[in-house]
Amino acid sequence: MGLSIRNQLDGTVSAVTPGEVMATVKTRLSGGQEITAAVTREAVEDLGLADGSAVRVLIKSTEVSLATGPVTGISIRNQLPGRVTAVATGGAMATVKVAVDGGELTASITREAATELSLEAGSPVVALVKSTEISLATG
Repeated sequence: MGLSIRNQLDGTVSAVTPGEVMATVKTRLSGGQEITAAVTREAVEDLGLADGSAVRVLIKSTEVSLATGPVTGISIRNQLPGRVTAVATGGAMATVKVAVDGGELTASITREAATELSLEAGSPVVALVKSTEISLATG
């Protein structure tokens, strides 16, 4: 099955914390960074997620925000430092490719934001992704 989701990173589940309806799943990427996903408890059971499970982390490019440095005082759990490898701008939007340890992320942001942040190849950035915007796949 093909997917339109650009951001697909391989990892290994390092912790599952179940709740009444939702669970948090921590996944270690091949580069050593950790990503937290908030998924339904039913999904954890259906996918058989447990410590050591191999998973693919899926993130839509529209759910990746960028900052020019680490952000404190924010509830977003996933902050992945990296470097811009490419910026493509259109009339209203821009796509920004970011190399992170363990792979590459694409962020779809407004052209205005890309300009205001002075994003260009080589710029250091931090990719921000809410845990509720991360999907996990197995197999």
